[in-house]
Amino acid sequence: MLEHGEGAMGRVPESATAFAHRGWSYNLVITSAWSDPKDTDANIAWTRGFFAAMRPYLSTAAYVNYLSGDAGSEGLQAAYGAETLAPLTALKARYDPSNLFRMNQNVVPRT
Repeated sequence: MLEHGEGAMGRVPESATAFAHRGWSYNLVITSAWSDPKDTDANIAWTRGFFAAMRPYLSTAAYVNYLSGDAGSEGLQAAYGAETLAPLTALKARYDPSNLFRMNQNVVPRT
């Protein structure tokens, strides 16, 4: 899927929200689905192979909702960037210091 990203989204300053990368013209989303479990290995290999083939043409940034569950701190850096991630960790420390809300892409509270 190729998402168009210009328009109203690009008119909001990146510093106004946690959503970074508002200057993107397009976003590439690669997904795969299948119904027969015997096709699992082949489909995962195809999906990873296609992503690897596209990698030279992609930004190093990411959209947080599309990160895989194991993206870790590198994924958060790609999604938010240092300028946005630092205030998010401070907000997390203020409103969720025990890190109760830690599923998906977890922003760890600043200690």
